[in-house]
Amino acid sequence: MDDILAEARRWYAEDLRCKTPVLRNSQLIEAFASVPREPFVGPGPWRIISDPYNDAFVTPDTDPRWLYHDVLVTIDASRNLNNGMPSFWARNLDHLHIARGERVLQVGAGTGYYSAVLAEIVGSAGRVTAVETDPALASQARANVAGWPQVEVVSGDGRAVDVGELDIVIVFAGCTHPSRLWLDRLVEGGRLLMPLTDESWRGFLLRVIRRGDRFEASSIGVVSIYPCMGGRDEEAGKRLHTALDGQPPGKVPIRALHVDDPKPDDTAKVWFQGPGFWLERDPVGEDAVAQK
Repeated sequence: MDDILAEARRWYAEDLRCKTPVLRNSQLIEAFASVPREPFVGPGPWRIISDPYNDAFVTPDTDPRWLYHDVLVTIDASRNLNNGMPSFWARNLDHLHIARGERVLQVGAGTGYYSAVLAEIVGSAGRVTAVETDPALASQARANVAGWPQVEVVSGDGRAVDVGELDIVIVFAGCTHPSRLWLDRLVEGGRLLMPLTDESWRGFLLRVIRRGDRFEASSIGVVSIYPCMGGRDEEAGKRLHTALDGQPPGKVPIRALHVDDPKPDDTAKVWFQGPGFWLERDPVGEDAVAQK
């Protein structure tokens, strides 16, 4: 059975290579092929959602091969918590160009599946700090990733946990604003990826890259995701909804993130402002959208 499951994981990983697609980092494929999914989702039968817009079904048996497809697997149906869609997170991780030896902060560890995937990508010389606000989930994640010593699971507020300098911050829940600590701890060339979402849980994936004392910013696509505890501001969510209204999906005309409030001379540059930060509009991007 071990060989059969290894073959299923390899098929699953190679399917993600084409479906996602994974074009930048082949180590991602090896990570998905290496990490067993079943310890992270509990014993079967499993509640599975084959597409975010389809109804869930329960597997007719406990064969783990059900898990080695691009599907959501329910962790807690009462809270709408799932082990995330592999193609979605593979695509996101691919956009971060994660390398061996890098230091990663994962905000929203769940039961630890993607913590283990990240650990496989950064290798034994890297470090993954996986933060989970739910103590029960954090406990499960800690047990599940025991085989990856480069992972530390922290139960607490991922917006406030300080582990020093970071190459990568990846947030697995929707916020209206980044933590200032995330930005401060990014080293030169460090990358932040977070879902910036409105009150309906919808928005876009904000990617930020540190360049000296500046932060490049761009959107890498649309998202609908569970909200981040402590990362929500009601008024900012409403303003984001207004800013996104009428924009083509995923086409967000921004080019930089700035901390604090905009100065008076910057008012015309503001595309969106949230608590402690604002996004600078990209006139070229706006022109391109207007011409379509």
